[in-house]
Amino acid sequence: MSSDPGSYPPDLLSNYSASGFASSTRSLPFGAKPALLVIDVCNAYLTPGSPLYAPDRFHEALVSTDNLISHCRGHGIPVIFTRVVYPNPESGGNWYKYKGSGVLPCFDAGNELGDYPTGDQICRPQNGEIVIEKQFSSAFFGTSLASQLVAMKIDTLIICGYSTSGCVRATTTDGMQYGFNPYVVKEACGDRHAYPHDANLFDIQAKFGEVVSMDEVTKLMRR
Repeated sequence: MSSDPGSYPPDLLSNYSASGFASSTRSLPFGAKPALLVIDVCNAYLTPGSPLYAPDRFHEALVSTDNLISHCRGHGIPVIFTRVVYPNPESGGNWYKYKGSGVLPCFDAGNELGDYPTGDQICRPQNGEIVIEKQFSSAFFGTSLASQLVAMKIDTLIICGYSTSGCVRATTTDGMQYGFNPYVVKEACGDRHAYPHDANLFDIQAKFGEVVSMDEVTKLMRR
C-alpha cells in the first residue's frame, strides 16, 4: 500500500466510495488562519538504541519537517510544538503501565530521548512559540491546545510529526472533532513501517482530514 491514491487497489477505492467516504477527494477548506502543529519530534525516534528508533523512516520525515517549519516561520504562520513528558509513571495511566511500559519511559521527565532532535536548530521552539506538554496520544487530550487555538482564531491545522499511526492520527481526529480543518503533510510524518503509515494516511484522508504533499501545502500557504 502507498499513500499515493493512484496506487490503491480499485476494490478498496470503490468500497469506500460506495460507503460514502471519498478517499482521494479534497473537501475541507484551507482557511485564512492556519497553524503548524509539530507532533512529538524528538530524539527517541532518531537515536540508535532507543526502543522507538527506526532507521531512515523518522530521519526522512525530519528533513521535510524542518523545511515545513522554516516555510511556516517565513510566512508568519504560527508554529506549535508538542512533546510527551511524564512527571511520574502514574501520569501516563494504563497507557504507560500496560501498553507502553517498554517505550514510554523514553519520555520520563529529564530523559534526553524526549528532548528535541540533538543538533537540529530548526525543529525546536523559538522564543514565543507555544509548546504543549502531553501524556497521551492526542495533543488535545488533557491540554489547553483547543482553547489556545480558539484564542488565536486558528481555523486550519497543518500537521506533521511522529508517529503517523499514533499521535499524528489521534491529534488529527480530535482536531476535526474540535472544529478545525486538519491538513496532514505526508512526507513530514513518520512511522516504524510503511504499512501503518500508509494505512493511516488513507483512513485520515477518507474520514478525518486532508492528506497533502509538501508541494501542495506550500502552494496553499503562498495563496
